[in-house]
Amino acid sequence: MTGTSSGRLIGVGVGPGDPELLTLKAVRALGAADVVAYFAKLGNGSHARAIAHAHFRTGIEEMPLFYPVTTEMPKDEAPYRTAITAFYDASAASVAAHLDAGRTVAVLSEGDPLFYGSYMHLHVRLADRYPTQVIAGVTGMSGCWSQAGAPIAQGDDVLSVLPGTLPEAELARRLGEADAAVIMKVGRNLPKIRRALEASGRLDRALYVERGTMTGSLCERLATRGEAPAPYFAIVLVPGWRERA
Repeated sequence: MTGTSSGRLIGVGVGPGDPELLTLKAVRALGAADVVAYFAKLGNGSHARAIAHAHFRTGIEEMPLFYPVTTEMPKDEAPYRTAITAFYDASAASVAAHLDAGRTVAVLSEGDPLFYGSYMHLHVRLADRYPTQVIAGVTGMSGCWSQAGAPIAQGDDVLSVLPGTLPEAELARRLGEADAAVIMKVGRNLPKIRRALEASGRLDRALYVERGTMTGSLCERLATRGEAPAPYFAIVLVPGWRERA
């Protein structure tokens, strides 16, 4: 989009966690930016910043954007919706102030900016007003199935990407209709996800991947995993391509 300001907005996908999966294009964008913005939980460091900070140029201005809530709730929960909408409005206004001053702002996004990424909330508020570029990133799910060595889909397989925040019956229904699936937003939803997989007859195929591509990552069959809560960086894979040429 061609805007009226000399400032430029860049959504930078930094990949799933391994700094070596940052693209050359992302590295160049970070070297050219005046400001680097990133989302984070208050009191915690930004995972996206940890991946990319080695490529920040000297003297770059950093702009952390701290979430007002730290646990994702169903989108129809009014208090959550009100708080998060106000946060994204304020964040967009802060970024716009830099763009109006003619600065290039790179907004970091774990995985890919336009796939379950917080960056997209800035994009829809700003991209029609300012010159904007989005740099694709390796998604968390592709990093996880590559690490697990799990062929996920082939031929006519239908792959479904499902948030674990869905109601249990809806999860089970969609899992039953798909040849392969990726379940994101696992966290405290893991017991519900396990029940939905069992109800759909997919539990025996499900793989649990924690901190995929990062230090301390692990992969195991979900059916044999213990009941300990899943951390934020966890995903469930249901491979669809099995023992076929």
